[in-house]
Amino acid sequence: MGITAIIRATGGYLPKKIVTNADLEKLVDTSDEWIVKRTGIRERRLAEAHETTGTMAIEAGKQALANAKLEGKDIDTVIVATTTPDKKFPAVAVNVQQALGIPPGPAFDVQAVCTGFVYALGIANSFIQTGVSKRVLVIGAEKMSSIVDWKDRTTCVLFADGAGAAILEANTKNDGRGVISTHLYADGRFQDLLYADPLIVMEGREVFKNAVQFMADVVEEVLEKNNLKSEDISLLVPHQANIRIIEATAKKLNLSMDKVVTTVERHGNTSAASIPLALHEAMEAGRIKSGDLVLLEGMGGGLTWGALLVRF
Repeated sequence: MGITAIIRATGGYLPKKIVTNADLEKLVDTSDEWIVKRTGIRERRLAEAHETTGTMAIEAGKQALANAKLEGKDIDTVIVATTTPDKKFPAVAVNVQQALGIPPGPAFDVQAVCTGFVYALGIANSFIQTGVSKRVLVIGAEKMSSIVDWKDRTTCVLFADGAGAAILEANTKNDGRGVISTHLYADGRFQDLLYADPLIVMEGREVFKNAVQFMADVVEEVLEKNNLKSEDISLLVPHQANIRIIEATAKKLNLSMDKVVTTVERHGNTSAASIPLALHEAMEAGRIKSGDLVLLEGMGGGLTWGALLVRF
């Protein structure tokens, strides 16, 4: 099997500020009942003025290093998935590299919106398999509150802030552990359904329809390629956009919801941070054990979508 990339540890960071649906009722014409029924979101975390995508990414990275019992010098590559960088350049990744004492090596950002973390993991996996890197810090970090139109009741209730991280490292033991397959897509014909210029604009109904279809299709592709059935999956970690999308995807796959990680009720949609935050929460709760087959999948603006299968 050669070299595989295992997920050694995860980390996460959520701002302390909690904004409930009742808080949003004071801003726009909406209600807790409307938000919960259509999205499943009850509260979300929003960054304070001093918190940036970079500071949140650094905190998530610190926790991942601590959980892996590693130091910055042990990492050779940094990849940050974000659609809300602090500056046009340099990349958030070089900020993380400096702050965590990571030596010179590849450090760059990936922009695939909500699918960004899956894209970043796919790139990290390729770097490890081809020998470019031995240990990669992959982070999804977003300050979505900075690009939300707080007068648009259809989008301001959805998005939130946070960061999640994972450390991938080379595994030569041929023990079946590691990333098994990656499946990445984009279709620019749908780019007008969800974009930011500079604030978020979304055609909710069309995004929902495509999300359910694309996410189910890519998961079925993963199963088919690897000769698996849905019951072989130990845990599904989907992008946390909307509980109805997650439930519809699980239903299409005949997957019980107790095999699905859901954080959307408390986190909202943190874009590229949502999958790593959900993965980290599952790890912390002991829901992922050695030998488990875990499927990560998401969809975002572009439209982009993708999935990654990994055995822990």
